[in-house]
Amino acid sequence: MDPPLPSSGTNPPGTELRSTCLAAATPRTWVLDPAGELHYWWLNVMVLPVLYNWVVIICRSCFPSVQQELLAMWLALDYLSDLLYLLDIAVRFHTGFLEQGILVQDRAQTSRRYLRSWHLLWDAAAVLPTDLLYLPLGPHVPAVRANRLLRTPRLFEAFDRQEMRTAHPYAFRIAKLMLYVFVAIHWNACAYFALSGALGYGTDTWVYPNLSQPVFARPLRQYLHSFYFSTLTLTTVGNTPDPSRQEEFLFMVADCLLAVMGFATIMGSMSSVISNMSTAEAAFYPDAERVRGYLRLHRVAGGLERRVARWHQHLHLHKKLTNEQLVLQHLPERLRAEVAVSVHLATLRKVQLFQTCEQGLLEELVLKLRPQVYSPGEYVCRKGDIGREMYFIREGQLAVVGDDGRTQYAVLGEGLYFGEISIINIKGNKSGNRRTANIKSIGYSDLFCLSKEDLREVLAEFPAAKAALEAKGREILLRMDKLDEHAEAAQLERQQAAEQRTTALEQALDALHTKFARLLAELESSALKLALRIERLEWQTRGWAGGEGPEAGQ
Repeated sequence: MDPPLPSSGTNPPGTELRSTCLAAATPRTWVLDPAGELHYWWLNVMVLPVLYNWVVIICRSCFPSVQQELLAMWLALDYLSDLLYLLDIAVRFHTGFLEQGILVQDRAQTSRRYLRSWHLLWDAAAVLPTDLLYLPLGPHVPAVRANRLLRTPRLFEAFDRQEMRTAHPYAFRIAKLMLYVFVAIHWNACAYFALSGALGYGTDTWVYPNLSQPVFARPLRQYLHSFYFSTLTLTTVGNTPDPSRQEEFLFMVADCLLAVMGFATIMGSMSSVISNMSTAEAAFYPDAERVRGYLRLHRVAGGLERRVARWHQHLHLHKKLTNEQLVLQHLPERLRAEVAVSVHLATLRKVQLFQTCEQGLLEELVLKLRPQVYSPGEYVCRKGDIGREMYFIREGQLAVVGDDGRTQYAVLGEGLYFGEISIINIKGNKSGNRRTANIKSIGYSDLFCLSKEDLREVLAEFPAAKAALEAKGREILLRMDKLDEHAEAAQLERQQAAEQRTTALEQALDALHTKFARLLAELESSALKLALRIERLEWQTRGWAGGEGPEAGQ
């Protein structure tokens, strides 16, 4: 028997080792991660039997000919769906759960949690063998399987997971809404046909025509006629026969109320989807209407206004993003870094200047990249401008042109870069961190921009990388014959002289501190001695005042 734990909360020696050994000895069981891929695809499989029961059971119950003609197929599909229901119960027993943020993979704990949840009651009720009622009632009463509809929460769970994972959530929401509308119209059509059978087929113009006519006796015609009538009713289109009996009036009134509620729900859902789409689009792309209003307010020239409009059009048509940081701002910093690395790290690695840098530096730099889109004929930089950023060509072509703007010296394509030297202060750089060429966009160009301030901020945490980048930059300038080695040496000498002067000043300051400390110690010692002398004199004065002078004590 293990000794009790002390009240202080600390484990006795050997407890952690014993717990580790017990955990290692416990056999591992197969447990699904509720956020994993296997569980996700299993939920997608469970959509099929749930939808099958929701659509087929009511149809077979209200259309007897459908049940009779395809009885063997229905029975096979019924028991296949029951098998999937039973397998789903087994999956629930093997589905882990999160406790304090940690996935619990212990088979006993997952089973105990499922047995104590309300899901077990619904799942068990959904697979009760109500098919045994076929024995007294006959095989043509599929309504005995109505308890299979209790698995609907599993359908909603699957839809929620799909909506979170799909790349087109708004299209999925619209498709899901249309599915709900179809099921509602389907159930209403089945109810209409069942009511027509109860009132008598062909007894008036409102009910379904008499089945004695061959054209109306076919199951497909029965269903399509009922579905058409239900669609006209629930969409409030009208053009339906007038009811003549009390049951018919009640059915139409109920349908009208459902139609009003359904129409309001559909319109509200559609407006919500459209509003969310507009909000998401505004988060991805700049507001073109606001920019156009600003241009018209200040009466900007029509040619410039058309260029701005074409730029916005290009962003929308080709899905170009200009504010990625704003889109990803709600993600945790590390997760945002991983997303940026997966998207842009390959582009950054193409830069010769950064090919030998460590992974941590590149990950920090990736977070600083800012996408920019340039229109045809627009200058990215001009000769003589101060270089404050470098560019990576993600897509498009740029031309190195002369001062006239027409003569092309070179064409830069996808994967190339320029301006990398201007963002590092290389000593002896002849160009003085100024642009040495005019670069103009030939078509629409998609670039990444890295500013000098962002690079300096990152390099402050990586001094070794900073020195390596400066050395790499000097090599590039030497090959380009733009590095003044004498100026660099002179600057290094001035820097060394300044460092020597700084060292001398620091040493002199240290000596002054030492002297000041010594003087302060001497002052404190003198003050202490003076205080002792004063105190001794005070005691002597008090002794004289108590006697008759210095001789009283003899």
